[in-house]
Amino acid sequence: MKKVIGIGGIFFKTKNPEILRDWYKKHLGFDTNDYGATFDWKECAESSKNGATQWSPFEESTRYFEPSNKEFMINYIVEDLEKLVKELRKENVIILDDIETYDYGKFIHILDCEENKIELWEPSK
Repeated sequence: MKKVIGIGGIFFKTKNPEILRDWYKKHLGFDTNDYGATFDWKECAESSKNGATQWSPFEESTRYFEPSNKEFMINYIVEDLEKLVKELRKENVIILDDIETYDYGKFIHILDCEENKIELWEPSK
């Protein structure tokens, strides 16, 4: 089973997300919104499938990355989140929450061996 098929997003802390988003918009041409910017792409193996990677600055005081004390969190795209979670449980990987489902996909958070919080995302079909 292929576990991770791409990077769904890069999330990081900053002193002022709004100013940073504006800087990237002005100087690097990012098409920003309240969440950051989305970079759309096509899957190489299946060029009819669209994909996206999210770039998101968070308030420096955010608790969203907890229990990790790192300044960043990476979102990885997976093919079958439920199956992967079953495998991770068998491998004693720390799973922080339950799978949550939204109209744009399923999510869960885990910790790696250095206690970096990771977000796993299975996009909606």
